[in-house]
Amino acid sequence: MQLPSSVRIVDVGPRDGLQNEPGTVSTATKLALIERLADAGLTAIEATSFVSPKWVPQMADHKDVMRGIRPRPGVRYPVLTPNLKGFEAALAVGVKEVAVFAAATETFSHKNINCSVAESLRRFESIIEAANAHDVLVRGYVSCVLGCPYEGAVSADVVARVASELSDMGCYEISLGDTIGTGTPLKAARMVEAVSARVPVQRLAAHFHDTYGQALANLLAVLQLGVSVIDSSVAGLGGCPYAKGASGNVATEDVVYMLDGMGIHTGVDLPSLVDTARFISAELGRSPASRVATAYRQTADA
Repeated sequence: MQLPSSVRIVDVGPRDGLQNEPGTVSTATKLALIERLADAGLTAIEATSFVSPKWVPQMADHKDVMRGIRPRPGVRYPVLTPNLKGFEAALAVGVKEVAVFAAATETFSHKNINCSVAESLRRFESIIEAANAHDVLVRGYVSCVLGCPYEGAVSADVVARVASELSDMGCYEISLGDTIGTGTPLKAARMVEAVSARVPVQRLAAHFHDTYGQALANLLAVLQLGVSVIDSSVAGLGGCPYAKGASGNVATEDVVYMLDGMGIHTGVDLPSLVDTARFISAELGRSPASRVATAYRQTADA
C-alpha cells in the first residue's frame, strides 16, 4: 500500500460550508473562523465567493471578508470566481488565488450555473487569461464526479475529459468533487485512475461529501493512488442547494484524526481544530456534524 507522507488540507468551510446557511452569518464570524483555522495550522482556507448576492446572499460580504483577513506567511486564501466580473472584483481586493467551477454533467451545469459544460469552460478561458496576466493562481473544480442528482451515474471518462480541459487551460490543480456524496471506494479509485491518466495525480485533490458516510473510505482509496490534497470543511459544514439531501463535506477534524492515526503529516493541530468546529457550530446554533468533535465532547464530559 503506497500512501503519501504528507497531505495538504484545503478547508472550504468559510465558503462552501457557509454559503447555504439560511440565516446571515456575520462578516466578523467568518473572519473569526478563518483566523481560528489558521491558528489550527491550516495553510489553505477557502475564504469566500465572488458571486452575485442575488444568487448567493450569504457571500454578499466577499469584499469585506477579504479586506478583513490578516494575511499570514505560508497561508493561502483562495476564493471562488464563477465569471470574469467576479474575478475582477476579487483582483481589486488583492486576491492571489481563485477557483473556477465546472460540472461533469450537462444537467447539473445548467441547474448550477445556467450554461452547458462547454460554455462554462469557454467562460473560464477569459478568467485564466486574466489571472495569468496578474500572477494569480487558478484552481479548477469538477463537480458530480461520482454521481449526479439529475443524471445518476457519471462516466469516469467524462470526468477525466473535463478535468483535462481545465488542466490544459492552466488550472494548477483539479479538485474532484463528489457533490452528492454517493461515491464508494472502488468507484472513487476507478474515477481517479481515469483522471490521472490525463492529469498527473500530484495535481489532483479529493473533495468528497459524506452523505452516505463513505467519505473517509473513499479518501483512503484515493490516497493509496497518490492523491495528497484533500478538501474538507470544519465541523462538516456545507451541502449542495442543487442536490436534494446532500449533506456537508467530510469534516476536517475527522480527516485529520484519520491521517494522524496513519502517520501522515498535515501540520494541523487536532484539539485546536475541534475547538474551531465547536466555535462555528455554536455560532450557527447547532452541534458539529463530525464524529471526532462529538467524541471529544463526550470524553471531556466523562
